[in-house]
Formats: sequence, structure tokens, C-alpha cells
Amino acid sequence: MRKCFGLTLAIAILFISTFAFAQHDVDKHPSCKYCGMDRKMFAHSRMLLVYDDSSELGTCSLHCVAVDMALNIDKMPKTIQVADYNTKNLIDAEKAVWVIGGEKPGVMSKRAKWAFEKKADAEAFIQANKGALADFEAAIKASYEDMYADTQMIRERRKAKRMKQGS
Repeated sequence: MRKCFGLTLAIAILFISTFAFAQHDVDKHPSCKYCGMDRKMFAHSRMLLVYDDSSELGTCSLHCVAVDMALNIDKMPKTIQVADYNTKNLIDAEKAVWVIGGEKPGVMSKRAKWAFEKKADAEAFIQANKGALADFEAAIKASYEDMYADTQMIRERRKAKRMKQGS
């Protein structure tokens, strides 16, 4: 009985500390610097980028990380973390299994780019939503390739929103 209580307590503490840690980056960076999106609302696609000078940036998506990396070409990324699509926990973006494309709309991008900690989860996502398995290198490259079309899409959406608010 005592062992069972101790084990339950340990699991509860681990769960609470994991949840608190998972939210720490959102508390520190509540909105994306580039698009203003609420990172808590987009917890499944959010990213945390730390450069070698210890500066850091929280974004809503890989698109916005790519924008920052292009603008800060003289800074070296020290760590790049991305949320696991299912758990919303931050994982190493370079070790994640990525899914590019598919039927599910992306965040800040016409061609979606989702990250998963486990290959089985990525494969299950593809079964349900289509897309293709990729590594980080392919995902960031796709993000740069999509930048023009994505920026155009964002501008058009914002223009339509302004027009709707003005009428």
C-alpha cells in the first residue's frame, strides 16, 4: 500500500512538473513576434528557438522560426524545439519526425509541417490526413521554399480581415 502511494505520488509530481514546464515557454513568450498569434492556442505547432548568444524566441510555427533564422543569419541556433503535435510537449526539432503536407491546414503556411516525437504517431497522422514523412532538414527547407506563397496568403487574409472590420 505504501509503495503504491509513493509510486502514485511520484507519477503525479512528474505529470505536474511536465505540464508546468510545457507551459513555461508560453508564459515567457505568449504571442509570436512575427504574426502575433497566441502561442497557447497554437500549442501543437509552437516552437522555441535559442541562439548561441542565449537570446530566445517563441513562435507559433516553423514558418515564423524560418523568418527569424533568415533575419538573424549571423546567429547560430543552439537549440530548436517544437511541440509534438499530439502531446504539445516541446521536443528537439532536429530529432522530431516531421509530416509535410496533407489535408490538414498548416499554421502560417499553405503546406502544413507538423512534428511528432514518435514515428508511429506521424504515420497514424498520415493515415488520417495524408502527407509525407520528413526530417527537420526537409521541413525547414520546405518552409523556405513556401515562404513567398505563405507570405502572400497571410497578406491576403489580413487584407480581407481589415476590409471586413471596416464595413
